[in-house]
Amino acid sequence: MSTPPPSQSQGTRLLGASGFTRLCKGLSVVLIALHIVVHLFPSAITYLALIPARTIPFAWNLVTAGYLEQSVYGVVISTIGLLFIGKLLEPVWGPREFIKFIFLVNFLTSLCIFITAIALYYTTRLEHYLYIPLSGFHGVISGFLVGIKQIIPDLELPFLKIKVKWLPSIALLCSIATSFWTLEATSYLPTVIFGTYMSWIYLRYWQRNPETKLKGDPSEDFAFSTFFPDVFRPVIDPIASIFHRMLCWGRSDASNDAQGYTLGGEPLPGSDPIEASRRRERGARALEERLTAERLAGARSAGVLQTDAIENV
Repeated sequence: MSTPPPSQSQGTRLLGASGFTRLCKGLSVVLIALHIVVHLFPSAITYLALIPARTIPFAWNLVTAGYLEQSVYGVVISTIGLLFIGKLLEPVWGPREFIKFIFLVNFLTSLCIFITAIALYYTTRLEHYLYIPLSGFHGVISGFLVGIKQIIPDLELPFLKIKVKWLPSIALLCSIATSFWTLEATSYLPTVIFGTYMSWIYLRYWQRNPETKLKGDPSEDFAFSTFFPDVFRPVIDPIASIFHRMLCWGRSDASNDAQGYTLGGEPLPGSDPIEASRRRERGARALEERLTAERLAGARSAGVLQTDAIENV
């Protein structure tokens, strides 16, 4: 029997629940600790943040920059996003895939920013692009929004009346709009853009499905054009198909064809809805299991308090 999609009441209860995972708590401690280190020792930013002119030989800043928040607001937003969105994604993906997603999206985002900064320097000859310290976890947070777009796209946020599938687009649009008003927001914008795009590429083409043992999510509901309003999709789809062919170059389509997955790099008719349904079912099961576990924990806690009260009497 197929699992029904998560209901609005399930989503509302889960979003308001406080059962954060251990992995998310541990990563939150890392974000806070690195911010404190930079606050106490400002020179540490030279070694931890992404400064394109210093990336060689300090290549490790392609990794460390993603976990370093330079402002208090950045730490608060990233920590809240990690805890609340992480508890939705980790049960579906599993801890190993969850941490793999964070590492890869963080590294690829930093690498894209480094390449872009070097290209801008050689184009404009402005040394500003080489020496500005860039860092922050917001690239991964943007990637998390893409992740929940994939697994629970039709869940409607309480009070806002906005479906989850539009969150990555809204976050990106807000970042672009804010960059016109504040210089600080401009430094965040490349991280948000590349974090969103690289996470979509990973989930679309590279993430291995544990059930089918195949890579990626070829469903039409997760196509690149779904990040845009319907009116733009006839323009976006032809452009996106170019990148699709580039990313699929060299893939072994024959192995996928044998299992009814793709044909010539394009999804077979009927395979997309099935795969999308399976992903939604896994998301719904994870939501329901987490809600059930939290209800049982609450019941046990209430039982212990009642027993203690009786013994005291």
